[in-house]
Amino acid sequence: MNFNLSEEQAMIKDSVTRFIADDYDFDQRTKNVAREHGFNPSTWQTFAELGWLSIPFPAFLGGFGGSAVDTMVIMEEFGKGLVAEPYVATVLLFGGLLARSGGEIQQELIASIIDGSLQGGFAYHERQSRFELSDVKTTAVADGEQYRLTGEKTVVFNGAAANKLIVSARTAGDQCDENGISLFLIDTETDGVSVTAYPMMDGQQAANISLNNVGNAQLIGELHQGFGLMQAVVNDTMLALCAEAQGIMQKLTEATVAYSKTREQFGTAIGKFQVLQHRMVDMFVAGEQVRSLLYRAVCSADASNENATKDLLALKVMVGRAGKLIGGEAIQLHGGMGITDELDVGHYAKRLMMINTTFGDADYNQQKFLKLSASLGLRCMS
Repeated sequence: MNFNLSEEQAMIKDSVTRFIADDYDFDQRTKNVAREHGFNPSTWQTFAELGWLSIPFPAFLGGFGGSAVDTMVIMEEFGKGLVAEPYVATVLLFGGLLARSGGEIQQELIASIIDGSLQGGFAYHERQSRFELSDVKTTAVADGEQYRLTGEKTVVFNGAAANKLIVSARTAGDQCDENGISLFLIDTETDGVSVTAYPMMDGQQAANISLNNVGNAQLIGELHQGFGLMQAVVNDTMLALCAEAQGIMQKLTEATVAYSKTREQFGTAIGKFQVLQHRMVDMFVAGEQVRSLLYRAVCSADASNENATKDLLALKVMVGRAGKLIGGEAIQLHGGMGITDELDVGHYAKRLMMINTTFGDADYNQQKFLKLSASLGLRCMS
């Protein structure tokens, strides 16, 4: 498959690569995730100065006007560097919802995201919902021109550091109906908002958000029609996470091959043992399968192809399964040191596990793929 980056995309890739090599090694990353909110604010400000926070936003909102390929480029390099800063939570989820929703407040908030002064998050997950975006118990009731929210959201990425949150809440219909979900913007300092922060298995931060009759909630988008907006932004973000996973898989494969050339057993480098060579080939092949599906999915997304959703689901399934293989083999071939906190290999594997379960694991997305294929009918794919 021929897939060539444009000059601008190559420059983005080079700038991220150089930053990670010069200023974001594994030791620095470890220090960053040990901070209160799991990232370094000065590093985030550097992202703003380098223009990375503007990439997904359209030019009329002050952004770079980037495509899915542009986002793929930066996220793949973030994966290689195991970047923990809340790009997904603030830029892709929170910012993505704002960019797609319109409204008077849109431009002001996106400008604050781009200059690095605003942290955001998207509170969509609830205890009972598992992977279903439409399973929403949190409620919103009108209070003049604003709304009041009551409920609880769990695993809110960047929830503790966020200045503002976009919250999904039910304004009509039954608990699992797609219709009747609306999106609301709240300030995390508002009375009735309670935040319980915790680290996830990959070291990044999340929070549970309790909403007790929280006032001054501003409607984002159309009333009762939030599900379609949520799904579109989740799809964009899922594609970006798959690009991050591709970068991680490449890094793990390269690190494992390099280690096998220096680690000796029985008087010879373990990389010379054919059985281990076969296992490393399996890692490489799995990574290349993901790469091919990633390129197809980003091209489908940028072209608004009718198969874009199917391509994305197929990619997410492969990311989950290939990530398990590559992460597991990298740990096994590094031996006991592969699971130590002092070595980066285990941290990359943990991040792959988190990406697999974000927005549905491999089994869940395979079922969605099958249902979508059945609804569209079987046909040859171009």
